[in-house]
Amino acid sequence: MPLFQSNEAVAPEPVFAAGRLPSYIRDHRKRLRERFMAGGADALPDYELLELVLFRAVPRKDVKPLAHDLIERFGDFSRVVSAAPIELQAVTGVGAAVVTELKLVEAAAQRLSRGRVMNKPVISSWAALLEYCHTTMSHLPTEQFRILFLDRKNRLIADEMQARGTVDHVPVYPREIVKRALDLHASALILVHNHPSGDPTPSEADISMTGQVATACSTLGLTLHDHLIIGKSNELSFRSEGLL
Repeated sequence: MPLFQSNEAVAPEPVFAAGRLPSYIRDHRKRLRERFMAGGADALPDYELLELVLFRAVPRKDVKPLAHDLIERFGDFSRVVSAAPIELQAVTGVGAAVVTELKLVEAAAQRLSRGRVMNKPVISSWAALLEYCHTTMSHLPTEQFRILFLDRKNRLIADEMQARGTVDHVPVYPREIVKRALDLHASALILVHNHPSGDPTPSEADISMTGQVATACSTLGLTLHDHLIIGKSNELSFRSEGLL
């Protein structure tokens, strides 16, 4: 026999009044905060780091089960905070407050990574540039095409999304790319797009499009430094692979 009949409701998890959290939850939260302050993010596994984020969104409830559910559903901390709001809300216990807190963390990470590369020479900031591209694009569920515009000293002056696409295609128009570069008085550019499959291997369409953009740039005296394809945990450089 089942523990509950079909017309019986399972008791909801307890929600405690403000200031009345049981001591075991208070102590657990205190220990997590202390470990984080002492050792940083490396001192905590993904689900505990996620708990710290959830404390603010769900102040009167044990959030450990929710943190585990989110990690199980999406895979790791990065994929949780970068998941689409509609996907997050499909997880029991995730409401508007949780979504807002997670999206705030994602926005902060992107803003921090962006600040490390904007108005800086790309060559000397290449590792930071790759980190920014991964932070911004590696966990997106659909393809996104971005253009990084550089000045004569190869400083990054603009980062713009040119198009969004499907899970395996994004429309790109070389004429629009070079037109925008001229509008910004850019001297060079870097193309960047992601592969949601996680595999950064370029398709024939990727190679053909890059050749068209390179030709258009050359005609107008612009330099195409590279085309980066961002996968889940690595990237491919057309320049390094001899494709550009």
